[in-house]
Amino acid sequence: MILYEYPFNERIRTYLRLQQLFNRLGLLMARTEAVDHHFALTTLFEIIEVASRSELKSDVLKDLDRQKQLYNGYRGNPVISEKALDGLIAQLDEHFEALNQVSGKIGQGLNDNDFLMALRSRAVIPGGTCEFDLPAYHAWQHHSAASRAQDLSQWVTPFGPLAQAVKLLLKMLRESGSSQKVMATAGQLQQNLPQGRTFQLLRLKIDPSLGITPEISCNRLLVVIRMMQQQADGKLLASTDDVPFEMSLCA
Repeated sequence: MILYEYPFNERIRTYLRLQQLFNRLGLLMARTEAVDHHFALTTLFEIIEVASRSELKSDVLKDLDRQKQLYNGYRGNPVISEKALDGLIAQLDEHFEALNQVSGKIGQGLNDNDFLMALRSRAVIPGGTCEFDLPAYHAWQHHSAASRAQDLSQWVTPFGPLAQAVKLLLKMLRESGSSQKVMATAGQLQQNLPQGRTFQLLRLKIDPSLGITPEISCNRLLVVIRMMQQQADGKLLASTDDVPFEMSLCA
């Protein structure tokens, strides 16, 4: 099944972008080729760009605290394990404290690294990181894989508390939804959302053998999904078939 996720607000959109970038960064850093480490650095620059939002740290801290208050409200519920509850709240406290101890904007110290900033300014130019433009970077790419990995680890470390906090928040958000099997009749589904609940994330699972791509539009009142079929020339055309899929709404 192919999973598609659609955020209902800008805050969750930012979290999803960060998680995708952190996952990619982890994969690239684990490899040993210089070209993989090059793209690890360009991914790091994307993370710096996303993390530069002034309200990001505050948003994450507020969400961690909100989740802690929510789960504290479950204390005394006989159907909920106190041990599991204590463990989850301890995780929230741990990530809150780690992120709260980060002073200023996350990763702002990297702005003082001349090597990285020179590379960042050239990386946006097609072919801008050639050896005649950045000889120091060219030399760095010829360091041993272990040496490059050590440098990457050092540069990425300031973003660790943010990465772990976002991972936990998205995990808890995803687990708040329950999956249901639905049908897009004649390739479309339009569903009114129940009032009194604020949904933050829509998740779809579609069988890849159907060759279908969803176009999703959501707001606090309505979900609209159109199923599209890719043609041989790459164009997407609206499907008129009944398309089964799984959907969950996460609050």
